[in-house]
Amino acid sequence: MVGAQQRWRELRAQGAQIDAAARAAPARRRLEAVRERTSAAKKPLGLVWVVTPSYSITMAGLKKILEGKAEVRIGGESSAGNPSCVVLYAGGTEEGCLEGMGRIRELYPEVPLLVLGSQLDLGLAWATLKNGADGFVHALMDPAQVLSAVEVVQRGELAAPRQLLRYHLSQNENPEIGELSARGREILELVVEGLSNAEIAGRLYLTESTIKQHLRAVYKVLGVHNRTEAAKTMREHAGGV
Repeated sequence: MVGAQQRWRELRAQGAQIDAAARAAPARRRLEAVRERTSAAKKPLGLVWVVTPSYSITMAGLKKILEGKAEVRIGGESSAGNPSCVVLYAGGTEEGCLEGMGRIRELYPEVPLLVLGSQLDLGLAWATLKNGADGFVHALMDPAQVLSAVEVVQRGELAAPRQLLRYHLSQNENPEIGELSARGREILELVVEGLSNAEIAGRLYLTESTIKQHLRAVYKVLGVHNRTEAAKTMREHAGGV
């Protein structure tokens, strides 16, 4: 009798285990589905469009940094859907970088724009930020800092090298003409001569959008609102020199 009861208890225990396994199976399937959805949505930084003339080791490194945090597309200056951030590689000259910024702003005027330099170039960083970039990073930075910069500009904040403030303070303390970039001053001198944006662009072999970008930076530095006021300030400066 005792043996029969023992056998019964064993059978009940086995049955309970089978039932528990059967009940657990659908739960496991649901858990896998949740993981898939979470993985698909595991892109808190959205689509990051990296604008560069060519794919390089730097671009490969940037893509690796952003993996898992963003959908990354690397290519030339053509439409890339609806990016949440644009990263422009500033591999060439300052003028080329600012011209690229102008074209990107025409496509996506409200999208955060982060400039990526090949190294820490405070002059370039200052020029890009003055001309409307939302941040500047460089390829020698720690990967976590680059990732943080993308997050910062997407929050609507400015991402800049910590050395930039000291660089700015070390520049000419004249709050007006002395702070203009060489290109900005050159363009302003042509404005004083009475040239239109199209004429200035033709003379300097730049696009009109780049000229407008430089002039916006000039207005900001001089604290004026238009080309007439900027030209007046330039004339007054020239007269006082």
